[in-house]
Amino acid sequence: MSALISQITSAGYADRILSDQQIGRILGGSDDRRYGQVKRALQSGALVRIKRGLYVLAEQYREHPLHPFALAQALVAGSYVSMETALAFQGWIPEAVYTTVSVTPGRKSQVIDHPNFGHFEFNPLALHKSGFLASVHRHVISNQAVLVASPLRALMDLVAFRKQDWQGISWLENGMRIDQSHIFQIRSKDFSVLRGVYKHKAVNEFLSRFERDVRALKSRKAPRRQSA
Repeated sequence: MSALISQITSAGYADRILSDQQIGRILGGSDDRRYGQVKRALQSGALVRIKRGLYVLAEQYREHPLHPFALAQALVAGSYVSMETALAFQGWIPEAVYTTVSVTPGRKSQVIDHPNFGHFEFNPLALHKSGFLASVHRHVISNQAVLVASPLRALMDLVAFRKQDWQGISWLENGMRIDQSHIFQIRSKDFSVLRGVYKHKAVNEFLSRFERDVRALKSRKAPRRQSA
């Protein structure tokens, strides 16, 4: 094990995504010394570059594998995991999703194919700044903190991205393959939190009609009280 890997591990940073500045603080010494150690660790494969200025230790030196959600947020700062990726993560759709899809606060879409870590997509949406993280929650996966949209937020982000019109709950069940039991889990306050998040009228119309139909569905399914 190289001195760099040993010092990072001893400092408790083995599972962290590390910047040049963090590595510099851990190693101390001159910039030339740090650069030389980083270069040798990259050449040996002990250190893996995510992008310019960001690194992780190779798998054999980590306690936990690098999670793609954590990597996505390192690739594009301020992003959160959403759409099909978040829906699959939370068990709302049955299909496996092999691309990590995120919403970015920036203005441009990005597609990143990382040779070591997989496929990532980052998409901007027309959102009000005050609602950017509405119904986006912090999860800790394998000791790594990540931001993931709630199921309803992930679904509405997907609607906004696709410019999808409301086609009834049957579209969710048949088109998205979302089980009705998940739809029943959505509460009135979940809808309320997302009002005013999206700038486009069509997305807000989808949300309103979805809420109306969920309320009607729950009303039809509710057990009727028997008269005495």
